[in-house]
Amino acid sequence: MANVTLTINGQQVTVPAGSTILQAAEKLNIFIPTLCYEPILTRPASCRICVVEVKGSKNLVPACAALARDGMVVETDTPEVIEARRTIIDLLLANHPMDCLTCGRNGDCRLQDYAFMYGVRESSFSGEKHNYPLEDDNPFYIRDMNKCILCGKCVRVCAEIQGNSVIDFTYRGFNTKIAAFMDVPMSQSECVFCGNCVAYCPTGALQEKYLRSHARTWEVQKVTTVCPYCGTGCTLDLNVKNGKVVGVTSTDGEVNGKALCVKGRFGFGFIHHPDRLQQPLIKKDGRLVESTWDEAIQLIATRLGEVKAQYGADAIGFLTSARCTNEENYLLSKLARAVIGTNNIDHCARL
Repeated sequence: MANVTLTINGQQVTVPAGSTILQAAEKLNIFIPTLCYEPILTRPASCRICVVEVKGSKNLVPACAALARDGMVVETDTPEVIEARRTIIDLLLANHPMDCLTCGRNGDCRLQDYAFMYGVRESSFSGEKHNYPLEDDNPFYIRDMNKCILCGKCVRVCAEIQGNSVIDFTYRGFNTKIAAFMDVPMSQSECVFCGNCVAYCPTGALQEKYLRSHARTWEVQKVTTVCPYCGTGCTLDLNVKNGKVVGVTSTDGEVNGKALCVKGRFGFGFIHHPDRLQQPLIKKDGRLVESTWDEAIQLIATRLGEVKAQYGADAIGFLTSARCTNEENYLLSKLARAVIGTNNIDHCARL
């Protein structure tokens, strides 16, 4: 593949042909702000906060969509560029609730970060403001369309990653809004509540319901691990506060990127559930009582032997779990086939 060489802020960089100015700048560790851009999604270049100055161009160009050309000279922080970015932030804040202190995304909001970075304390514009009702009638996430900046990430994620196309831009002009068909609540739509739109939202328009009501951004420690629900091996971040998991958020996993299913993102309640078994139980006198592992394993071995002797090996079946390692599942398979002598074994990920 051919390469192109360009100069950004006085530094030369060579990138593959077809790369954008933003990708070239990232190679040099030069920061360019983005709101609507995401590497794995299509690039609408709608927010324009990534504009840069290109020598010979009449207008500022969006770095996320403009292709790098051989010999191109780019400046990312000229006075004109900075002023354009400030104006964009100013316009976005004109119709944005200024409730950062109580917003669940405080400390994890890209618009807030950029407002601080470029010194925009409040909007200099005045006019109409939206007053959409807060949508929280589902157990998974909250939608506050008053905080939506219409970057369109959620629309593209739903269509391009999840493949559902549940939401899209509706209405026109100032009343433009992202909504499901017929503008019904998400609980009444075809949404599968994967929460991938929440993971990509740069503001507080979409928030994890449980996580944001139980912890502030700076209170949680993120522990990267693998989702236990199936054998896909999706990577995720457990958000831990005071030794307890209070939520799950996306990380950049090799298998799944930021994408997760509804179980992986919101089905973490079993971790600290009061009914979760923490040690073996065996039945004595019609009641389940706690026992040691040695006692429980001995009872299982005895009962399996009795069933096999009386009814045959095919009277016994095994169900393995994706929450176990491949090695553990292999050992259970060997136990079923080599020790018990049955092929009656199945796996929960197939169900």
